[in-house]
Amino acid sequence: MSKKITILLLLVVAVIVGTSAILKLLNQQPYEISPSGLVKVTSPRANQTVQSPLAIKGEAKGFWYFEASFPIKILDENDNVLGFGIAQAKSDWMTEDFVPFEATLDFEAPVQEKGFLVLIKDNPSGLPENDAEFRIPIVLEKTQPQQTVDLYYYNSGLDQDESGNIMCSRQGIVPVQRKTPVTQTPIQDTIKLLLKGELTNDERAQGISTEYPLEGLFLESASLKDGVLTLQFNDPNYKTGGGSCRVGILWFQIEATAKQFVGVNSVRFLPEELFQP
Repeated sequence: MSKKITILLLLVVAVIVGTSAILKLLNQQPYEISPSGLVKVTSPRANQTVQSPLAIKGEAKGFWYFEASFPIKILDENDNVLGFGIAQAKSDWMTEDFVPFEATLDFEAPVQEKGFLVLIKDNPSGLPENDAEFRIPIVLEKTQPQQTVDLYYYNSGLDQDESGNIMCSRQGIVPVQRKTPVTQTPIQDTIKLLLKGELTNDERAQGISTEYPLEGLFLESASLKDGVLTLQFNDPNYKTGGGSCRVGILWFQIEATAKQFVGVNSVRFLPEELFQP
């Protein structure tokens, strides 16, 4: 009898625990909501680890906005401001209903890890009784310092003679900007990024193009001496050869990207048979 009672008790406990877990799952909200119920944030979630730039999404009642926006900021745990920005309404804000918003916020690398995302009710009246904010605790991941570099690609529309013929010259080489981590090897890192050939849709729409990436091509090393930058490549599939126009444009892209760095006056490629017609 005691064995049956034990089994029965275990079954009861299992049912209680299972029911509790199910109820907890059902009651789990897909957003953070302010105590006032006026703001819901779907991203980031409370205590989520975040990096700069931080994408913020949610919805707020129309009277949280003024002129379709409201301020946001990121604080460290001592309330020091690390970043400030504006959230924009994604639909008509002149309503009492919830209105979706989005924002992207850059913030400085924090000293502490804990911090807060603060969504501030826009208060054009300036009256204290109209102030309101919603704080969400977050974990701030220390970010590596960033630098802006130029990657040089090709725009054939800028490289034509009076008859509309492609000249295959440096005239068509144009920069696009990218942010990269600050490292001890900025030239190598930038050339490697160039070789990935990653252009945005907007850049391609502007007529910018590239044949990079080339299958198998990679940069092995880079050394700078007396103004001459020597780049050692590996091209196992011989993808850097071809007609003089093609190889010239491939060459010019790397050369221009390298020459943005202080001290680089000329560029030498190894093996020397690379980028040859």
